Amino acid sequence: MGLLTYIAVAAGATGSVALAPVVLGAVGFTSAGIAAGSYAASMMSAAAVANGGGVAAGSAVAILQSVGMAGLSTGASAALAGTGGTVAGIIAALV
Repeated sequence: MGLLTYIAVAAGATGSVALAPVVLGAVGFTSAGIAAGSYAASMMSAAAVANGGGVAAGSAVAILQSVGMAGLSTGASAALAGTGGTVAGIIAALV
């Protein structure tokens, strides 16, 4: 691997962790809860309809809402950084 690949891996790892809260907030998973009229609200509505009126614990909507309100845990940050770095490294190797 060349120097640019290492730089891409570092940027991918850092960028994915830094941008996760921004992206979650943009789709409606905010620190104050799910924003009305947002994509997150649509997801929550669909999940509630599918589950007979409630959102199941451990579902994607419940996890994203938790992350939007409380932030990423250390383990989730590490997993996200690893994934972001891996994807950036693969792209850099292909280019």
